Amino acid sequence: MAYLFVHFKEKREPDGEQVYFGISQDGFHWQAVNDAKPVLWNYFGDKGVRDMTITKTKEGRYVILATDLSLSYGMIGKYQDSWQKIKELGSSDLIKWESEDLIHWSLSKPVTVGDESLGCCWAPDIIWDRKTNDYIVHWSSPQKIDGYQKMAIYYARTKDFKNFTEPKVLYEKADGSVIDSAIYEEDGRYYLFVKSDENPTTLLLLSSEDIAGPYKRVEAFDQKMKKIEQGLYEAPTAVKLKDDKWYLFLDYYGATTASGHGYVPFVANSLALGNFERCDVDFSFPYGFKHGTIIEISDEEFKRLETYQKTSDER
Repeated sequence: MAYLFVHFKEKREPDGEQVYFGISQDGFHWQAVNDAKPVLWNYFGDKGVRDMTITKTKEGRYVILATDLSLSYGMIGKYQDSWQKIKELGSSDLIKWESEDLIHWSLSKPVTVGDESLGCCWAPDIIWDRKTNDYIVHWSSPQKIDGYQKMAIYYARTKDFKNFTEPKVLYEKADGSVIDSAIYEEDGRYYLFVKSDENPTTLLLLSSEDIAGPYKRVEAFDQKMKKIEQGLYEAPTAVKLKDDKWYLFLDYYGATTASGHGYVPFVANSLALGNFERCDVDFSFPYGFKHGTIIEISDEEFKRLETYQKTSDER
């Protein structure tokens, strides 16, 4: 068993907002794939992608979904240097790639998950619902009804990543926005990480018996998050490593330069306990991975990715 981290880079050039791969044999020590250059490019929508996630389907196919957004191309012009404009004018599509072997990928393709009631669809994540035998794709969006102010977590169901149900609310907070959702299963319960933009301005962990909620806060996690710098972490992604402990990676965006951004890891014995402690001394990254997702891969897949070099003939 090995691990793949699918992510982008926080940089001002357009190649930063594409798909990068990092791999690890133990989940602690990471190395770049393809000489730290993009593995996949988006040619549709905003022609850049952020906030990517990956899953392996029950049929053995890999699917990547990402936010259809390029700040490098669009922030100054299309979005008038305004995050509020991105909420209003941003894409209701996600960008999708598919592969059988992690090496040969389909061209990027937009898939629509939002509708006219929502603004930009941000930061997707995917989880299999074993009760209904389909996938839940969840993401962050604002609503048109309140002028695209408050963000909430929405979801749609799909069996094929082509056809999606109408979006529904998965989780929202009465006293502030929530973004960057990630869901995991442990001992038959589901655990939802989100970033809260206010009240408090930090990460939350919630649990539910049902994958679609309702979700309740894990208070022990609230106490742990009070110890970190507020308002400087986002994009949670978690994985259970070979030592049977859960590792939560939080994307630190408080650096003064883009190159200083990157993931900070925390460890806990279980999601239910929520007792995450910072443990970055045990980890190493070749550069600052930005808003991605970790997935288990085989040793054979690791070896293929370790030597992969994208040629100039590949899109």
